[in-house]
Amino acid sequence: MDRQRISGLAHADHPIAAPLDDDSVRRLLARGVPHGGARVLDLGCGGGEWLLRALAEHPGLTAEGVDLSAISLAHARETADRLGVRDRLVLHRQDAARFTAPHRFDLVLCVGATHAFGGLLATLAAAREHLAPGGRVLVGDGFWEGEPSAEAIEMLGDLTDLPTTLERVVADGWTPVGGHVSTRGELDDYEWSWTGSLASWALDHPTDPDSAQALETATAHRDGWLRVYRDAFGFLCLVLRPTGD
Repeated sequence: MDRQRISGLAHADHPIAAPLDDDSVRRLLARGVPHGGARVLDLGCGGGEWLLRALAEHPGLTAEGVDLSAISLAHARETADRLGVRDRLVLHRQDAARFTAPHRFDLVLCVGATHAFGGLLATLAAAREHLAPGGRVLVGDGFWEGEPSAEAIEMLGDLTDLPTTLERVVADGWTPVGGHVSTRGELDDYEWSWTGSLASWALDHPTDPDSAQALETATAHRDGWLRVYRDAFGFLCLVLRPTGD
């Protein structure tokens, strides 16, 4: 089963493709958008949820999103049409790590897509190349909130704890001006939604060739979450400005 299709089905019923609720997203965007006429870029935008919220809140804002998933980008276009913001949104289907633009952006987002660049610091290096003077970066990535098992590290990668993550970001030339650590409720809601949406689709479409695999994927994901990383994994969003800017 195509990975992009799995992701699209699993995220169908959650307000955003990351462990945050609507209020957390609103507060982060309020901190990240520097002014009402800002130009915003989302690297790995998925269905455009962050951009669509920003466009709805700021009538003078323009936005661009980059993603490889045609399904997700089509969803973003449909939602933008429904919200009446399509004329202020440009979407690019390509590798976010190779994206270039003739102009800079006042806010660069990458939440839950740092794997596209090879990790958090590599993502920040890429974002810096797109950032206008006085601009901000809103980035979201995982960290170890508890002591991870070897299995958790193998599953989710070589993350660090929260203080070390911040130290590395600051040492890389960034100053945090806002942030949010996802609550246990946000993390659990996200996982229940991810696994539940995918499992529900499988049960609702028993004759689809992908149905059995979708159900197996949902079951395996739920088992990994509950048994391997639930008590160790955390999710951090940071609003950053280049130090000295």
